[in-house]
Amino acid sequence: MNTSEAKKVLETALLCAEEPLTVVELRRLFEDELNADTIRALLDEIRRDWSGRGLELMALATGWRFQSRADMYPYLARLNPEKPPRYSRAVMETLAIIAYRQPVTRGDIEEIRGVTVSTQVIKSLEDRGWIDVIGHRDAPGRPGLYATTKAFLDDLALRSLEELPPLTEPGAEDGSAALAPLLEQKVIDFAQTPPPPAA
Repeated sequence: MNTSEAKKVLETALLCAEEPLTVVELRRLFEDELNADTIRALLDEIRRDWSGRGLELMALATGWRFQSRADMYPYLARLNPEKPPRYSRAVMETLAIIAYRQPVTRGDIEEIRGVTVSTQVIKSLEDRGWIDVIGHRDAPGRPGLYATTKAFLDDLALRSLEELPPLTEPGAEDGSAALAPLLEQKVIDFAQTPPPPAA
């Protein structure tokens, strides 16, 4: 199969996929005839080919996917005028603390925020799939250790936690004040992104 045909197969699979696709999954399209490096090189070519269009190919924590560019959101929002979900300041601050300080216990979060963290705040983040208990601290009561998930990274179009915005506010050791507005905008942007076209 020539490069042009292989790119066409990859584009079709990525445009029709409901979830991000890994390189391993994409290799199956070619019955493993193409190695991982070749697939990655083709994906980079496709990304360049789509430069300047309304869609872009993104590498995320769980694989590759096409998504609309940020400058297209205002137009796409007109097709679906529903308001995106809004998260309270408490939810956003809690998420920021977990993102920057993970793994953390609920007690750690309360100590940083200076207030009690309600069960509903934690539940809303777990229900959204953005945080999960990854273990337990070896302390009395064995409190759960919270960390962000790959879904959190995917929803914010990040490949890793290193891509989180840097903390810029002096004394913002927990990141909540700096990150909450940025996360809120990403959540709004994500909520306005239409699903990929059906096959």
